[in-house]
Amino acid sequence: MNRLELGRTGIAVSDWCLGTMTFGSQTPQHDAFAQMDMALEAGIDFFDTAEMYPVNPVRPETVGTCEEMIGRWFAASGKRDRVVLATKAGGDSRMIRDGEGYGPDNIEMLIDDSLRRLGTDWIDLYQLHWPMRGSYMFRQNWTFDPSGQDRERTMDHMAGVLEGLERARKAGKIRAFGMSNESAWGCTRWIDLAEQLGAPRMASVQNEYSLLCRLYDTDMAEMAVNEDVTLLSFSPLGAGLLTGKYQGDVTPAGSRRDGGNASLGGRMTPRVLPAVQAYLDVAAKHGLDPVHMAMAWQRTRPFPVSAIFGATTRAQLEHMLAGDAMTLSEAVLADIDAAHRAYPMPY
Repeated sequence: MNRLELGRTGIAVSDWCLGTMTFGSQTPQHDAFAQMDMALEAGIDFFDTAEMYPVNPVRPETVGTCEEMIGRWFAASGKRDRVVLATKAGGDSRMIRDGEGYGPDNIEMLIDDSLRRLGTDWIDLYQLHWPMRGSYMFRQNWTFDPSGQDRERTMDHMAGVLEGLERARKAGKIRAFGMSNESAWGCTRWIDLAEQLGAPRMASVQNEYSLLCRLYDTDMAEMAVNEDVTLLSFSPLGAGLLTGKYQGDVTPAGSRRDGGNASLGGRMTPRVLPAVQAYLDVAAKHGLDPVHMAMAWQRTRPFPVSAIFGATTRAQLEHMLAGDAMTLSEAVLADIDAAHRAYPMPY
């Protein structure tokens, strides 16, 4: 497993990150515990969770369940010191449960809530799940309209949150700060304000990024390189599309589509299955496993990436880990580029 630094924090992490959003829903506790053990043994010491998890579906009564499960694993395994732990606050979960998101008045309470559920004294990377002004992620880019945003209100909100994060950092509760579902403008504002206030500088941004979803490749990539921000790419397999299991518009038993998410979060468009087939054809042409190819491609990008993957079962995790050593030839990369030009942004 390769390693990289989270922004300018000095915190080293594996360039694959174990995502846990199904822990407590599709993934029962015994399997989740086994996956965390397996990941550590394979050199993956970076785990990502969130207060709103598990998902599929998100329900008020399950908010925090995933964090609690990880906390029980920490207690049972004694492996807290071996894990770089990332969690996220705000966004849909607080809105579902309490009718609000995160802000200057509650950010420290949210941190304390996560610490309690996780059974730990510190969080290595504390992320904000959504910019509270709104986001173009999750297919909102097609109709994105920022004209109703209030810049002064946004900047005041950011400053107040950063001040709360700095108090938490001084208290030893968090080590680093990251955003999720954020834009290039938003990232640079968080960074500039943090430097002005002496608050934690944004080290990472967790946005969707895969062969099928490459919004990050332009302005966000430029921001990341110039500001030393690490991408934590979620859905690197396109919510399972790049495995090929949905080809023919089928719904395998136990899959995310089978769990009531028929559109895969808006990814199942008329254009997506032909795009997936193009990448499956590249993998077949070169004798590669498509899952391993999609993950290896993440390592070729011209900006720092730690790819967050989820495995519903231990068998899926074993299959993923078997591709850790794969590197892609120039011929494979050329064919991937050709497929991207032919099928750009299929959802």
